[in-house]
Amino acid sequence: MENVTNVEKLESIKSLQSTISKLENALSQMTEKGANTTLVKKRLKAVCIGLAMLENVWNQSPHYYTQEDLAVARNVLVGLLPSIESVYMKSKVGSPQRTLLERRIKALELAVQAIDALLTN
Repeated sequence: MENVTNVEKLESIKSLQSTISKLENALSQMTEKGANTTLVKKRLKAVCIGLAMLENVWNQSPHYYTQEDLAVARNVLVGLLPSIESVYMKSKVGSPQRTLLERRIKALELAVQAIDALLTN
């Protein structure tokens, strides 16, 4: 896994925590409306696993996910990147939204690297 500064580690963890919060809110609202929540649940689990993997690699926090959980989460996280990158490209340079998206992309990429490291061991 690439060398990451402490600032990048903190920003990545905060970004994934924020993403989890947003997904939990979306899930709650969709459940109330009776909408299909399958995709949001899948993304929420994948981001939670991604966060756990970063904390595992950087802070030696234990995790209890199977190889299958990791592989599924990796695919979901990789699948999220193109849509986030698309919104990023359309966002205004220097805007808070662009900064948030930069951090989210970086965090997801680092989570995928952490998962890859665990899957190849």
